[in-house]
Amino acid sequence: MKKLFILIFSISLVSCSSSDDTQPTPNPTPTDDFIRAADVSFLPLIESEGTIYKKNGVAQDALTTLKNAGCNTIRIRLWKNPTVNQSTFNEVKTLATRAKNAGFKVWLSVHYSDTWADPANQTTPAEWQSLSFTDLKTAAVNYTSTILTEINPDIIQIGNEINSGLLWPQGHLINNESQSLQLIAAISAKIRTQKPNTKIILHYAGIGSGATWFFNKMSSINYDYIGLSYYPIWHGKNLADVNSSITSLGQTHNKKVIIAETAYPFTLSWNDWTNNIVGQNDQLITTYPATNEGQKNFVLAIKNLVKQNSHGLGFCYWGSEWVAFRGTESTNGSSWENQALWDFNYNALPVMDAFSQN
Repeated sequence: MKKLFILIFSISLVSCSSSDDTQPTPNPTPTDDFIRAADVSFLPLIESEGTIYKKNGVAQDALTTLKNAGCNTIRIRLWKNPTVNQSTFNEVKTLATRAKNAGFKVWLSVHYSDTWADPANQTTPAEWQSLSFTDLKTAAVNYTSTILTEINPDIIQIGNEINSGLLWPQGHLINNESQSLQLIAAISAKIRTQKPNTKIILHYAGIGSGATWFFNKMSSINYDYIGLSYYPIWHGKNLADVNSSITSLGQTHNKKVIIAETAYPFTLSWNDWTNNIVGQNDQLITTYPATNEGQKNFVLAIKNLVKQNSHGLGFCYWGSEWVAFRGTESTNGSSWENQALWDFNYNALPVMDAFSQN
């Protein structure tokens, strides 16, 4: 009887122990891979001249406001040797460090120019203008290497809106196609070798047939993401065309697609005397009026369109911080203050909600 009692007791202990040790399998934490980015390249300049950004009327660091809204990536432009004191290497490095410390991924838009690079302008830095093609390629690669070492972005963009190449005239995609592709390939190879985990974007301004032509030309380049600028004023007012381009490019090239730049006005009014880019009703999409809600709904539409497309990876709002920071009569303030993410009193707008993860 005693032996039987001990046996029963032992079985009971094993049974209890087994039950107690069984733990439910934890659900994996979902990764937040969808890019919700804001370009804040003017932020250091604007802050240096005394502008204070706000949330609900209370002073708040612009990056804190963006982070709390759900923005997870900060995009920053980099100029080589600018003649103005902005977008310099040191300024960009400092801002990138600040963004990383705030919990953001950093996306660098490297212009490979001393000033604005876009479809109409891709001026070779003054320091490189007398170089042979071979030496120009070496200089661009070495410069890229320095960027990777000292700033170490999560995402790097080889040029900005390089519809016709970069580093003109030697890297012009139409006039010097072979050299243009050699430059881009050499820069890409350096990134792959030095920082294999850094993602590479190639960036075209526009959608449709132009984008198709460009990315077909880029088929030999080793890169990760297709980047497209989409502004209704320049690239058409039909969001279905945006979706179609994402699908077509994604399928053809087996790449994820990002709307690398977009923006929309919350008003057609102005807050300084610097001429605004958008200021007329015929520049708008009828569905989205130039109101607080219209701006928010436009960005939500872009986010949802990209998110619901199997080839979409994210979006970036351009000029998010570019408020009228030099006073209401400034002629060299902002041509974008009615498209910023903060209103004319520097207060965060409802469009911030569009950066939420859901």
